[in-house]
Amino acid sequence: MPIWLFSRVLSLELNKDRDVERIHGSGINTLDIEPVEGRYMLSGGSDGVIVLYDLENLSRNPNYTCKALCSVGRSHPDVHRFSVETVQWYPHDTGMFTSSSFDKTLKIWDTNTLQSADVFHFEGTVYSHHMSPVATKHCLIAVGTKSPKVQLCDLKSGSCSHILQGHRQEVLAVCWSPRHEYILATASADSRVKLWDVRRATGCLTTLDQHNGEKSKASSEAANTAHNGRVNGLCYMNDGLHLLTIGTDDRMRLWNSSTGENTLVNYGKVCNESRKGLKFAVSCGCNPEFAFVPCGSTIAVYTIFTGELVTVLKGHYSTVYCCVFQPDFQVLVAEKLQSGFCKKIPLCLTEPMPAGSKLDLLLVKAKAISKSGSTSRITYFGIGMEGNPAQLKPKKGMRIYGRKLTDIRISEGREGRGAPDDGAEIHLHPCSGGDHGEAGYPPAAGGG
Repeated sequence: MPIWLFSRVLSLELNKDRDVERIHGSGINTLDIEPVEGRYMLSGGSDGVIVLYDLENLSRNPNYTCKALCSVGRSHPDVHRFSVETVQWYPHDTGMFTSSSFDKTLKIWDTNTLQSADVFHFEGTVYSHHMSPVATKHCLIAVGTKSPKVQLCDLKSGSCSHILQGHRQEVLAVCWSPRHEYILATASADSRVKLWDVRRATGCLTTLDQHNGEKSKASSEAANTAHNGRVNGLCYMNDGLHLLTIGTDDRMRLWNSSTGENTLVNYGKVCNESRKGLKFAVSCGCNPEFAFVPCGSTIAVYTIFTGELVTVLKGHYSTVYCCVFQPDFQVLVAEKLQSGFCKKIPLCLTEPMPAGSKLDLLLVKAKAISKSGSTSRITYFGIGMEGNPAQLKPKKGMRIYGRKLTDIRISEGREGRGAPDDGAEIHLHPCSGGDHGEAGYPPAAGGG
C-alpha cells in the first residue's frame, strides 16, 4: 500500500564539514542571501563591518570553507562607524546592496567596486530598512528609526520622498508585502503594527488589533495594539497572505494581511529578550510552512498555521539575533551575538528519483563542530526538499541524497550503510496506521 510522506521534522545537529571564513571581530546582527542565484551572502556586524561570502562549494570537496570574497572593513573609507543593523541585497541584481546602522545612515553600495554610491542621513538611530521584493513602479526603501516617523527613501531621486506618520514611539521593524508593491508593514515600540498603502496621503490602511475589535475584552491601553510590549519582529509569508509579528510580551501572532484579523494561532511563549529588531525567517515552498525564531541561544521551529513547536535547534553558546532561510537549497543560516563560522549541509548523490516524485520538507540529521575550537559560529541547519508530499513505497534502509533540488536522489541499501559521500542522510522508514514513531522520529504533523 502506498504511503504519503508528509513534512516531518527530524533531529538536527551541527555539521562538522562546513565552515565559513571568520572575518568579523565581534557580534553579527544581520544576514541576507541574494535572491537571484542564492549563492552570495551578506553579513553585518556590531563592529560596523560588512562581509560578502560565496556559499557555493566550487571544489566539490565534502569538507570546505565558504570564503569571504570581500569586506567593508574598519580601514575602508566608507565603513559604518557603529553597529550595522540591517543588510539587504537589491532584489533584482547582485550588483547593489544596502546597509543601515546605528550611525544614523543608510548606505547604497556598488558590489563590484565595494564603494558607497549614495548615503541617506537620519536624525536618529536606524533600526531597520527594507526594499520591496516585487516593486516594478517604485524604488523606495522603507526605514525605521528612533523617530516615530517612517521614512521612505527614493533610490531614483536620492532623497527621502515620503514620511509616514502614525506611530508614537521608535519604529523597530519594517517589511514590504511580497504580494503588493505599495503595501508596507511597520512595527513600533508603541505596541502597534500598522499596514500602509504608500500611495495614500492620509494615514495608514489599518492598525492591527490583537483583540479583533472586541473592546470589552481589552483595556483602553491595549485597544488597537498588536502586542502588550514593544513589537520588534515582522515577517510576511512568501505569498503575502499572512504576516507574522513578534513582541517583547513573548508572543508571536499570525495575521490575515488582507483583513488585518488576528488568526488567534497559539504559539505559546516565544522568548524575546531583544531590545532592538529581531530578525526571524519563514520557510518557502514547504508543506506545512515553518517559522524559525531566534530564542536565546537556540532557534525555535514552529509550524505556522498550527502553532506547534516542532523542535529547538541548539548549537550556539550565546544569544542568537538573526537567521535567514535559503529556499533554493532549503537551508537555514543562523547568527549569534558573537562572530563565527557557517555550517552548511548539502546532500550527496546516488541513484535518480522516479520522475515526478517530490519530497516535502525534512529537517536533516547532520552534525557540525567548529574545527577552530571557537565557541562563536554562524550555523547552517540543513533542510531537505521542497514540493508536495511524495507518494512512495519506502523500504527500510532507503535513503535520500542530493546536492541541490535538481540533484535529489534516492537509493536503497541495508540499514546502517553510509552514503557514498560524507553528506547528510535522511532515513525513511515505513509507517502506517498508528506506527508513526519508528526509529525514534516524532510523528508527522497531521499524523501522516
